[in-house]
Amino acid sequence: MDHPHPLSFPERKLREECGVFGVCDSAGNCAQTTYYGLYALQHRGQEACGIATINDREQSFYKDVGLVSEVFNRDILQRLDGTMAVGHVRYATTGAGERENAQPLTIKYAKGTLAVVHNGNLVNVSELRRHFEYRGAIFHTTSDSELIAYAIAQARLHCGSVEEAVCRATSGLKGAFSLLVMSPQKLIACRDPWGFRPLCMGRKGDAVLFASESCAIEAVGGHVERELEPGEIVVVYKGQVRSIRDNCRGLSHMCIFEYIYFARPDSVICGQSVHTARLNAGRLLARQAPVEADVVIGVPDSGLDAARGYSLESGIPNAMGFIKNRYIGRTFITPDQQSREQAVRIKLAALRDEVAGKRVVMVDDSIVRGTTCRLIINLLREAGATEVHMRVSAPPFIAPCYFGTDIPDKEKLIACHNTIEEIEAQTGADSLCFLSLENLRKLAPDATCGFCEGCFTENYPVSPTGSLN
Repeated sequence: MDHPHPLSFPERKLREECGVFGVCDSAGNCAQTTYYGLYALQHRGQEACGIATINDREQSFYKDVGLVSEVFNRDILQRLDGTMAVGHVRYATTGAGERENAQPLTIKYAKGTLAVVHNGNLVNVSELRRHFEYRGAIFHTTSDSELIAYAIAQARLHCGSVEEAVCRATSGLKGAFSLLVMSPQKLIACRDPWGFRPLCMGRKGDAVLFASESCAIEAVGGHVERELEPGEIVVVYKGQVRSIRDNCRGLSHMCIFEYIYFARPDSVICGQSVHTARLNAGRLLARQAPVEADVVIGVPDSGLDAARGYSLESGIPNAMGFIKNRYIGRTFITPDQQSREQAVRIKLAALRDEVAGKRVVMVDDSIVRGTTCRLIINLLREAGATEVHMRVSAPPFIAPCYFGTDIPDKEKLIACHNTIEEIEAQTGADSLCFLSLENLRKLAPDATCGFCEGCFTENYPVSPTGSLN
């Protein structure tokens, strides 16, 4: 993933992660399968996308800035068709080099070709970049995915197989990386030893599938077999699947925000339904911060399930309080405060019939800077809400993320410089409550993993310098 530039888009939401999809199918049609898989992962990134394929050991690829439906058409997919494919949707950043940073990263080297797609962020980027630059490498992107591709290619020159090269190269990486690597004959999936980002494996007939989320495998008609273990490498060669666990360390630190915001509600991550986790967050909020009110509404989209959970637990009716405009394109720029206010009004509209004359509980997934939160509360007041009580299904952000979630530095985090009462006053809420850390750790009881909650506690499984904590 490329490293983010300062934001100019509306500030309420975090930036999405990236999504990866891969398929190995001797029957072919892999480009189309990957297209549909990426469509199911579009929520993880709307800035750029791409697909690389192998047909009779020859690599082809196509990538560009835009949504999956904008970048690909039937002619492109037919030209790409092959027996293996990897695809990627990239999360939004601003600044130059967007097309260059689109994935897959494809390279030609002494041993052939490689295509790499990657979800996550490395924390030892500077060290790795210096290492390769002193050995003559010329970088064409600002993406740490290119560093991963270089590391694998260099290791392959001294290894007997591409999977051995992946194992050797990834042992020197620090941070988050769920990645797929495609050589002319093999498809390889790999997760970092800390398990920051999800990656699952499935089947559709004889085809082997990999995806960031289970919803993508199911969307193409496959069934999920399992998730890769942290540190595991899975190799698909001539239809056979083999697992390498040399880098497994028995640790797991899945990003807890997958359950709160990033993942699609119909996905299951580490045995835990995302939809149920969000319902649980709302229920826990209702117990933690009850309030007398007439209606509970969620801010689309990831606040909707938590709002329903709050309603179920509190007995307060759940209503659709906002209509979301889903047709705002990625070029909808908001350079100043007036434009940001207009952006909120175009993106969200309050339903007057649901909130007028009522005391409203508004549930959202997070508050980052707080500016746009105030604008949304104002929409409810303008629609006639007599009270607005905000409930947030995550704790306050007090630290940035170094592993692929675009949480800004402390200077831009409202919770780092204000008390809850001050945030309440700045946003215009009649009351405000964040999910407690104690309850955060209860929202995914079925998950078979540990969690990274560094953005809420400043305690990271891997330090920003790359050393272990």
